[in-house]
Order: sequence, then C-alpha cells, then structure tokens
Amino acid sequence: MFTRMAVACGAAIMLTSCYSYTSVVGNGGKGTEKVTKWNHYVIAGLAPVGVSDAKVMAGGATDYTVYTRQSFVNGLVSSLTFGLYSPTTTTVTK
Repeated sequence: MFTRMAVACGAAIMLTSCYSYTSVVGNGGKGTEKVTKWNHYVIAGLAPVGVSDAKVMAGGATDYTVYTRQSFVNGLVSSLTFGLYSPTTTTVTK
C-alpha cells in the first residue's frame, strides 16, 4: 500500500507542468523594456483576486507583447498552499 501511495504522489508531482501563453498587440514589443507583475488567484486559479491589466502595464504603447505564465516560483507557492493560492506572472514587453 505504501509503495502505491509513493508512486501516486511521485507521479502527481512529476506530471504537473507550467503553462504559458503569449498575446501580441499591434506589431508586438520590439524593445527591451519589460514590466512584470504577479496575478493573484485562489482555489486553484478559479477565482481571481488581483489580476494585472496589460494595457496599464504597457503605459500607452500601441505595440507590445504580453507573456503570462506560471513560473517555478509561482508553482512552488501554489504547491505550498495546496492550491488555495495560485499566482501567475505577466510580463509586458514594449
């Protein structure tokens, strides 16, 4: 029984993945200026508490790229809170 439980826990940890998505606005960000903020979700990401606004982060730019992901640190925080708090990171490149 212990072996099965250990294999199940190991598989649950090893089979998780980080997710990411990219949005390109206009012609996309061509510069190196980046603004990064955390997004705050609870209950495994189902309920947003504080989500960043990409337009505000772009500061009036018409061409920018938005990259949202769950970084290693975000995943670590989520696992330590057993999914009750699940942050993501948004980076806007202008």
